[in-house]
Amino acid sequence: MSELLPISPLEAEALRLSLRVAVWSVTLSLPLGLFTAWILARTRFPGHGLLNGVVHLPLVLPPVVVGYMLLVLLGRQGPLGRALFEWFGVTLPFTWHGAALAAGVMAFPLMVRAMRLSLEAVDRRLEAAARTLGAGPAAVFLTVTLPLMAPGILAGVILAFARALGEFGATITFAANIPGETRTLPLALYSMIQTPGGEGPAMRLAVISVLISLGALAVSEALARRLRARLLA
Repeated sequence: MSELLPISPLEAEALRLSLRVAVWSVTLSLPLGLFTAWILARTRFPGHGLLNGVVHLPLVLPPVVVGYMLLVLLGRQGPLGRALFEWFGVTLPFTWHGAALAAGVMAFPLMVRAMRLSLEAVDRRLEAAARTLGAGPAAVFLTVTLPLMAPGILAGVILAFARALGEFGATITFAANIPGETRTLPLALYSMIQTPGGEGPAMRLAVISVLISLGALAVSEALARRLRARLLA
């Protein structure tokens, strides 16, 4: 047990980077995820099934394929990457921003699915009652729909955070494994496994990953119970 603690500066750096990547990936994905969940749950249009399939594609594709597609699209020679660099001077591949993007793409379907299921469970008669009292669409959403689907939003955020924290394949393909820049916990653990005598650091990183994920799930469950209790009060 003594070899599990304390963690080295390099391991602490990987932990800080993983938390930064996970937090930013979830923060940037949340508005788009909520909008996408609303579109999928409340609208019907030609191409609805196609959109649903595209949103959930990262769940069934190998993560390396997702990372490669991001590299093709957002690399310096890619159609989107060239425009970002020429117009804004932004380069995403091989940076921690790119790692956050790759993690966000992989976690996005889990976030959307949790929000969509929660939104579909909202009693639309309550929304109709609010409209009959004079509330506009925005007011109905903010005062009725959003509070009722809050447990689903929370579940989606926590699931996406845990998924982003453990992302490996898309990250190493799109952002590489650069110490101090893109080497998150899973990549650091992979590097330790490939290093002679790295079993101790690898075990420490594995334990840290498990503890963070369990902690996130426990916090999610506690907050979800509190939200449900408030809604039923």
